[in-house]
Amino acid sequence: MPSGSGRGQRSRSGSGPRRDARAVAADALLRVEHGAYANLVLPHELDRADLSAQDRNFATELVYGTTRMRRACDWLVDRYLMRAPDPATRAALRLGAYQLAFLGTPAHAAVGATVEIAPRRTRGMVNAVLRRVAADPEPGWPSVAVRLSYPDWLVDRLVADLGMDDAVGALECMNTAPQVTVRADGYVQDRASQWVAAAAGASTGERIADVCAAPGGKATSLAAGEPAVVVGLEVRPARATLMASNVARLEVENLAVVVGDGRRPPLRAGCFDRVLVDAPCSGLGVLRRRPDARWRIQPGDIDGLVTLQQDLVSAAVGLVRPGGLVVYSVCTLTTVETVALDTWLEADRPDLVAEPPGPPWRPSGRGGRLLPQDEDTDGMFVLRLRAGS
Repeated sequence: MPSGSGRGQRSRSGSGPRRDARAVAADALLRVEHGAYANLVLPHELDRADLSAQDRNFATELVYGTTRMRRACDWLVDRYLMRAPDPATRAALRLGAYQLAFLGTPAHAAVGATVEIAPRRTRGMVNAVLRRVAADPEPGWPSVAVRLSYPDWLVDRLVADLGMDDAVGALECMNTAPQVTVRADGYVQDRASQWVAAAAGASTGERIADVCAAPGGKATSLAAGEPAVVVGLEVRPARATLMASNVARLEVENLAVVVGDGRRPPLRAGCFDRVLVDAPCSGLGVLRRRPDARWRIQPGDIDGLVTLQQDLVSAAVGLVRPGGLVVYSVCTLTTVETVALDTWLEADRPDLVAEPPGPPWRPSGRGGRLLPQDEDTDGMFVLRLRAGS
């Protein structure tokens, strides 16, 4: 494990003291607390610091891990606080608690080095609290939600939708660091997303539309297989630009990027052989990749997403030719965005015939589901529907 202690370290240029890994992590956590996204703020903080590769990795682990386990860390320290600490002190306390409870860092290293990056006025309190946390290595957690560090509503919802064992298994898996999977063309993409593209398929000479395409992982995968013509539709110009840069980098020549709204696609109706709808969703299957998302998403947000998902898939059905395939996918685990959406679609369009995917997908209604613990991937749902001839 990287030490990251940084006591008395100076920059490599000798110009003065530099921030160690814990100080970098504390600064990033403070910005996340004020509304920044962890995956955006951390690279900026790392670029400002002069850290070794080992300490960069340590700072990354501290930021992502502490953000994930924020609720559990707060519970560990709040038992010993007389009043709520200021944000900078709270960040230091969380960092210390994370090292003690979840990284297994020796108490002398975790406490001593964390105290040094706490505000001077509260270092005595931080020292006392973290020493008490270190002395109680096996606390009696008050609930599953606190132990696993998720909002109560999120745990309750997944338990209701998946059952206790599968829900807890998914939540535990999403508290671990994700695998990094690189395709043969160099594109970094989780295996579950690759399997969605495989479920959509592609054959020589076909016309394929990906109506929620940015940043382009699934669209480029479809285009890289059999020689087919692929159109990637994206509603936000900035994300369409990002997708276009990925297409150029991968040297994919048979993929056109189009800016447009998938609910009202600027594409000819009934002329596509396959249409993929990788719809915006609550993202509750990819929480380990988005450490702060569990604290941002609110239960009321999901209802609006379901309306959007219904609109997108309805429009996609209008694009496919008779006998063509519509594939709907989401990286979430809620029933309302997966099986319930298919139930609604089955009533609205009984002419669509389901073609359930095989392994590694679990049968889920007429579609297939991957829980994170099944294959150590993102959580995902896919639905394949064949239009009537």
